[in-house]
Amino acid sequence: MSVMTEDRDPQSNLTENSMVRDVYEAVKPFFRIASLTAIALAFLYVIWGLYLAGEPIFAVVAFAIGISIVILFGWARFYTWRFVFPGVAAIAVFIVLPVLYTSGIGFTNYSASNILPFERVQQIHLDKMVKAPDSGRPFALTSDSRLFFPEDDGRPALITVPIEKATDGRLLAAPHKGQAPDTLKVKAVLQNRAALQQLVVELPDGGELTMDGLREFASSAPFYTLEEEGVLLGADGTKLVPNHDKGFYQNDAGELVTPGWPVGVGWANFTKVLFADGIRQPMLEIFIWTCAFAFLSMIFTSGVGTMLAVILEWEHLAHKGIYKLFLILPYAVPAFISILVFRGLFNQNFGEINLILGGLFGLEPDWFTNPTLTRTMLLLVNTWLGFPYWMLISAGFLQSVPRDHFKAAALENSGPIRNFFAITLPQIMPPMVPLLIANFAFNFNNIVLVLLLTRGGPDIPGTIIPAGSTDLLGSFTFRIAFQNSGQDFGLAGAISTLIFIITGIIAYVNYRAMQKLAAKRSARS
Repeated sequence: MSVMTEDRDPQSNLTENSMVRDVYEAVKPFFRIASLTAIALAFLYVIWGLYLAGEPIFAVVAFAIGISIVILFGWARFYTWRFVFPGVAAIAVFIVLPVLYTSGIGFTNYSASNILPFERVQQIHLDKMVKAPDSGRPFALTSDSRLFFPEDDGRPALITVPIEKATDGRLLAAPHKGQAPDTLKVKAVLQNRAALQQLVVELPDGGELTMDGLREFASSAPFYTLEEEGVLLGADGTKLVPNHDKGFYQNDAGELVTPGWPVGVGWANFTKVLFADGIRQPMLEIFIWTCAFAFLSMIFTSGVGTMLAVILEWEHLAHKGIYKLFLILPYAVPAFISILVFRGLFNQNFGEINLILGGLFGLEPDWFTNPTLTRTMLLLVNTWLGFPYWMLISAGFLQSVPRDHFKAAALENSGPIRNFFAITLPQIMPPMVPLLIANFAFNFNNIVLVLLLTRGGPDIPGTIIPAGSTDLLGSFTFRIAFQNSGQDFGLAGAISTLIFIITGIIAYVNYRAMQKLAAKRSARS
């Protein structure tokens, strides 16, 4: 049985492919327009939703991203920009926007006491109710879930429909004649207290009663009434006047009444940071300690790691694999677990370190109350966490050092210490410089270690804000924003802005130093 095959004309294949390309080129503009239209509509939907949710800043960001996508992918002249757009957008959204937003908060009084908008603060005051005199009526809960108000002070007995039949939390009371219904004990009222507090009882004469204790309902009225320009007049004649400079209502005595609302305060937070005695002094001390901690951590972690790497490279050392395994273990264990373990080891009363020191030398150091010892402990723990990484990095750099140099040095009877400083260190230092800078920058903001190990303590005396001897600038700001009872976000925003400026200056100085170092290396080569 033979199979018949028919060879197609190559010219017809070319013609068919050309027709497909022509169709594709004809449809391509419409497909692009349809895709961009769909993207634009999706962004418009998101923008409108963010606006309705009261997030105008995020709505503006979404609009900027959407319009950028439509422009860049809609016109061929912006073709090259399409490749850098994701990176630029990520920097703008995740770096520039948070920095600008945080800096903006630094110019306000935004805090736990000034977090609500003015309209909401005003409504909170207007919602304050006062009990009308002689309006209380004792009540009881009946066996069929009704509210029964017995005859009292000449007022007739009343009874409501079952509470589960309440309409929008309102119950209609009707006169009750005859024998009083079976009522339950106060225990039943306690069990249904949450539901009863939400009820409003409508009286036959048009009044209303709400729960005013476990045994009584009473009429209540708003304590404040709203007058012109947002002034609130109290039932006792007092007035609350809004102060939009401070973001609070003020009573007749000039006292500020919480809660307040956010308002702009200009440079007040920055002035407070730089010139207020209770803030400037601890912040300067914390800044110095932050720089010292970052620098010493860089020296200790890199020094210990490099030393161990050099020892492990010694050709006469036996069982290198076992030593490397044990020395890498601190790097394999999650940092937060190691930090919490060290917190227990350094416990002043029950920690193993003090038990050993006490048994051998009669010493029981105050690790968490003495500022010097606490900072020493912090550096020891950070060195333990960081040296394995530097040991691995240094081991890789040591492989690039030519062995011939050491053979030549041996002819001059050069020892290992001189070999390290004269041969090894000069050759491994240039590639280590960027990593040293990165190590400094990481430890400059290593707030996780501080918050888990010392929580910033011990506190610095004489401050008006939470500030500790082991606080870094980052943990110091975190405590002001989230752990202080006042939660002063405005002050934290101002400090964060200053930290950003300081970090930027340090990064620029390091960048220039690296450029000069690279230029010197190029000149030597």
